[in-house]
This record gives sequence, structure tokens and C-alpha cells, in this order.
Amino acid sequence: MQQQHPIVDYRTEPGQYRHWSFEVEGSIARMKLDIAEDGGIRPGYKLKLNSYDLGVDIELHDAVNRIRFEHPQVKTVIVTSGKDRIFCSGANIFMLGVSTHAWKVNFCKFTNETRNGIEDSSKHSGLKFVAAVNGACAGGGYELALACDDIVLIDDRSSSVSLPEVPLLGVLPGTGGLTRVTDKRHVRHDLADIFCTSVEGVRGQRAVDWRLADAIAKPAQFAEVVKQRAENLAETSLRPANAKGVQLTKIERALNADSVEYQHVSVQIDRSKRAATLTVKAPQGAQPTDVQAIEAAGANWWPLAMGRELDDAILHLRTNECDIGTWILKTQGDAAAVLAADQTLIAHQDHWLVRETIGLLRRTFARLDVSSRSLFALIEPGSCFAGMLAELAFCADRAYMLVLPDETEREPVMELDEFNFGLLPLVNDQSRLQRRFYEETEPLQAARNAVGQKLNGDAAQQLGLITAALDDIDWEDEIRIVIEERAAMSPDALTGLEANLRFASQENMITRIFGRLSAWQNWIFIRPNAVGEKGALKVYGTGQKAGFDFNRV
Repeated sequence: MQQQHPIVDYRTEPGQYRHWSFEVEGSIARMKLDIAEDGGIRPGYKLKLNSYDLGVDIELHDAVNRIRFEHPQVKTVIVTSGKDRIFCSGANIFMLGVSTHAWKVNFCKFTNETRNGIEDSSKHSGLKFVAAVNGACAGGGYELALACDDIVLIDDRSSSVSLPEVPLLGVLPGTGGLTRVTDKRHVRHDLADIFCTSVEGVRGQRAVDWRLADAIAKPAQFAEVVKQRAENLAETSLRPANAKGVQLTKIERALNADSVEYQHVSVQIDRSKRAATLTVKAPQGAQPTDVQAIEAAGANWWPLAMGRELDDAILHLRTNECDIGTWILKTQGDAAAVLAADQTLIAHQDHWLVRETIGLLRRTFARLDVSSRSLFALIEPGSCFAGMLAELAFCADRAYMLVLPDETEREPVMELDEFNFGLLPLVNDQSRLQRRFYEETEPLQAARNAVGQKLNGDAAQQLGLITAALDDIDWEDEIRIVIEERAAMSPDALTGLEANLRFASQENMITRIFGRLSAWQNWIFIRPNAVGEKGALKVYGTGQKAGFDFNRV
């Protein structure tokens, strides 16, 4: 591949961690952030004051996944620092200062998704999180704490929480800080204004009074208070006490110049068209149908293995292939096998491993929705857009389906099941069909009435499930024109268009976070006040004062 930097690999495991560690004791896991200063994912900066970069968050993402799957007995995770008097100073400023705009935005997006995933597990799986803030906690460090269910701040007369990005750096908190302060913690807006425009932050009882923390504790009592609050949260958890975990084995892939091949997912890149084709394959062979067989299959169980591979493919393309602006979504294999896998998931969705697998699929499909790439689904002979894989078509900005009225045995079909009505929601908590039809009763009921039917292109178009049904005479030219037209348009305008249309109605905290990141932070990151020669991000740490253009835009 023609890359300016080495490929970023999102695959890791605890033996490779440089920044995080975790230990498990009964129902409590303790994650420690002890960042290696010389462990940056790219050269050119030191990760001082427990500050993080993309590599640190890759480890965090992996560690949380391992607790989900490998330690099902864990009900509460305590997130704390391994350093004295510093919890986390947030995203590394020097890393941001030397990074490209695309790198900064991709970094913020992945960091957002990782923190959203913490909240997702709390909401859906009963895995709770306590932030044990045992030192100064600033910027992205406080944003990590905000993602937790409970924040305990050490009351040592110096440790504080802060979001100092505006006064220090001329940018916004980039991983949901502003939105979580208001939407989640309900900090009064005038107090939030003071908080977000001061460098020193808030400490002690005032942090509790302003709702910036849930509890404070003197150093001598801090560990016991954190433990007790973690145990209290554990009592509310759905997670089992005595289940045996499933080891998340390394995701195997063959990475080539213009392709990435996994067992259940493949990626083919056409650089001349600036397009990548992602093909998700149906399960093959006999699949487990009871929980004992599912547990025995472990990480090789098709829904879990496919979900992990698709997630890795999305992250690889987003980070390492920024010029590939169109993703063509395809499926391949036996639709009946997909539907059978769905039925197994639905039948056993209260089992911890099935619940966690559905959670991984939910987060992976949601990662597609918020990717700044044009998504086109092509439904062709040999496709299996059925059940959960039909969600790929509903993720897409457009979906095209081939009709072959004279070759009915080859004609592709679409099939719906319960997975299309809320099991894999968007980040705004709607199903993709609810978003598609603006929650209007008639088209949603018509789609639900079609469950179990094999829908050809004409039937799918009549139900509003696809963009267009094309015959074989028009297919090749129409698809070629669609892809060429897309590649000729402004990527910036397309990103804004797609984000607006994909989340066209219902909003919640997470869509507000992504919307603000996409609009405000994107804009602020390219303004001279942040990244110009005398911009705050550029001169931070040099002793120079930022030079602002005080014209309000």
C-alpha cells in the first residue's frame, strides 16, 4: 500500500500492552492506566502526564472487550491510574500538534466510540464502571471518567477535574465532554460555562455540588470508598457469577497491497475508483444451536468471529485508507444459514455470551453508520442480505438490487427477521427501519408483515427497503455511473450530507456528540486560532503565547 506511515493495527492482546493493565478479583476488575512516555504510536512526542494517543485507546478498547468476553463474572470495572497524583491529563497535545487533520478527527472518533462502548455495556449488559480519580484529571482523562457510571474523586486538596481545552488549546473537548457534562450529568449550564473556561478545574466538595463527581474521599479512605461503590454497582448487574469465559483469539487476516482477507470478511480495494468492496460471508457448515455448543465454539462462533473481523476491517479502512471514499457493501452465501444463526441468537439472547455477542454486533454496525464514507449496498446473485446482514443494506446510503425475472433460481432476494426491528439499533436507539421510515406505522408494519418472505427486487422496492431494482441490462452501467459520480464529488460535502441524512430525525446524547465532533471540532481543528503558526495547539508547551484572530466567525 502507498502509505506515508506504517499501517495502524487495531489487533492487540494484554501481553502487548504498554499502557494499560487489568486484574480481576471476583466480580470486580481493576484497570490501571500507567502510560509509557516513550510508547507513542507514532514518533515525535512523549506521552507525558499520563496523556494518551490512539495506541492507548486501542489497548483500552481491547481490554474492555476481554473483560466482556473472557471474564463474564466481572460485574464492575474500576478505572484508575497507576501513577501518583495524576489520573490522566487527556489526549497528548504534542501528538495533536503534529498530526494531520484526518488523523485528529479519526482519533477523536475512535476515542468517542470506545467511551460510548463503555456506556453501551453498562446499559445493555450490566457491566458497570467506576472512575477512581486518584489525581489530577483533565480533558480527555475527565471524558473517560464521564463515560463511567460513577466518579469518585480523591479529596487531597490538589486533585481536580477539568475540561481546559477552550482556554488552553483553542479547541473543544473532543470526546463528548461538553455533551456528557450537560446531557448526562445535568450540570447547570452557567456552571458548565465556568468549568469549561477555566484551566484549574474544580476539586473537592464543589465537584460533587456541581455534579462533576458523585463522591469524594480522603486519601486514607479512598480505596475503601471506591471498593464499596463498585460492590454496590455490582449488585445491579446482569452478569453471571460463575460462567466460564471465552478467550478472544487473535483475528487472523492476510493484508495485501489492495486487499484484506479474513475468514468471514473480505476487502478488495480499487484505487482508480477510490472504492473498497467489503463482502461479509454467511456461516458455513453446521452451527451450534444450544448454549453449551456456543460456549464450546467460543471465538470461532460465526456471529462473534464475523463481527470481530468486520469491526477490524472498518477500523483498518478508516485509519489506513483515507483516500478510499466509497465502501461497497456485499454479502455472500446461504441466506438460510444467516437466518438460522439469527434464530439461535434470539432464542438465547438472555445468555451472557449471546448477549455480549449481540452487543459486539450492535457496536460494529453502529461504527459503519458513523464512518465518514459513502456506503452503497449491492444485492446480487449469491447474496445473503437476510436478517442481521440485511442491516448492511439499511446502513447504506443507497441499496441497489438486481432483478432477473427470467432466471428466478439466480435472482437475489432479501429476507427480514426480528434483527431488523431493534436488536441492532443505530447510536440514536432507533432501528434502521424506524429511521428509514421516520417511525411511520404503515411502512413499518408492511415490512414486519414481510418477515419470512423471500423478497425479490421488485417486492423490496415496493416496500421501500431498497433504493432501486435494476435489470441485468442496466445493472453494470448504472452501478458504474453511481460509483464514478460519487468519486467526483467533494469528500467534505459528502461527509456532511451523509451524516445529516443518516440521522435525520431522532437525536440523543451520542448523536449530539458525533454531530458536534463532525461540525464544530472539525471546523475548529482547521482554524488558525488552533493550528496556525501561532495557534494554541501549535505553541502549547513552547512558552509562547497563542496569537488569536479575534474576529468572530
